[in-house]
Amino acid sequence: MKPYAKKLKPLARTLRTTMTDAEQRLWQSLRRKQICGVQFYRQKPLLEFIVDFYCPAARFVIELDGSQHEEPEQKQKDVERDAVLRELGLKVVRFDNRQVLTETEAVLTVIERIVREQLESVEG
Repeated sequence: MKPYAKKLKPLARTLRTTMTDAEQRLWQSLRRKQICGVQFYRQKPLLEFIVDFYCPAARFVIELDGSQHEEPEQKQKDVERDAVLRELGLKVVRFDNRQVLTETEAVLTVIERIVREQLESVEG
């Protein structure tokens, strides 16, 4: 993995202490290797970005989007960011905050399926 921009470390720490309700809800199910026994990190610097959740073993990034991600300019930034992360061989998946809060089990089912698929492709 390429190094991240060191200037992002303090911001990532701040973001960890000010997580949204959706991030907190999802983190409760991702932490302590609850999904397929793999480690997830929250608010993880990667390159010049801070991703919401990152699982290095499965090469998997999860982004949670609030309403600001519906703005055309932000949508374009998200597309470009996801493309850069995919070029690194990472699988990037986005969920709406509302989905995480109202359909938590469905979101976790999708995440577990993707982790299993990614682990198979990394190992295979």
